[in-house]
Amino acid sequence: MLTIHSAELLITGPGAVPLPGGAVAVEGDRIAAVGAYDDVAAAHPLARTRGWPGVLTPGLVNTHAAALLEAAYHPDPREAAELGEEPLTGDRLTALVLDDARWGGSARRGAQRMLRHGTTAVVGPFTRESVRLAVARAGLAQVRRPASPGPAGLDPLAALPQGTAPDTAFAGTLAPGARADFAVFDVRDVAALAVRGAGACVATVLGGRLVYRAR
Repeated sequence: MLTIHSAELLITGPGAVPLPGGAVAVEGDRIAAVGAYDDVAAAHPLARTRGWPGVLTPGLVNTHAAALLEAAYHPDPREAAELGEEPLTGDRLTALVLDDARWGGSARRGAQRMLRHGTTAVVGPFTRESVRLAVARAGLAQVRRPASPGPAGLDPLAALPQGTAPDTAFAGTLAPGARADFAVFDVRDVAALAVRGAGACVATVLGGRLVYRAR
């Protein structure tokens, strides 16, 4: 069934002119239409509609995903009392005994945390088979892109040099026929997104599926 995702502001890609009241129509895993909500809705009168607050943009690329998934351990919630909730690195990581199964579980949890930050694409390479499998199952696209100079973290925007436009972290552009990968951030505009960061994400769509929605 075709679904229309509308937002207060639509940005279709790097350098694109923001469109107030924009929308993206999704059919299957592809974008069927992009434009003003009234036009998209009129062309698809039987479509289901999801309205979002804030800015709808292409999904983000996390260029430090290999470090986040293969050089950090994301604790299981059942381990929180012992290990806490934040990723473990350095000596705390070295102290753990991790087999392939635990690395795979960690990578699945790490991938879910990325989705909560609007990430739809990652940069590898991933050397562990269990991590590669977790990334594939999450549906995250793998792309080639130079690593952002900032520190590795779940927020791809925080890794950009100060003053860099957030759209440099976009994974692609939103256009008919493209894979339906995008995110929505509860901010007023791109300037506010630069200040708030990807933690303002309220929804992530990956291959046409709503894979994250803020509660």
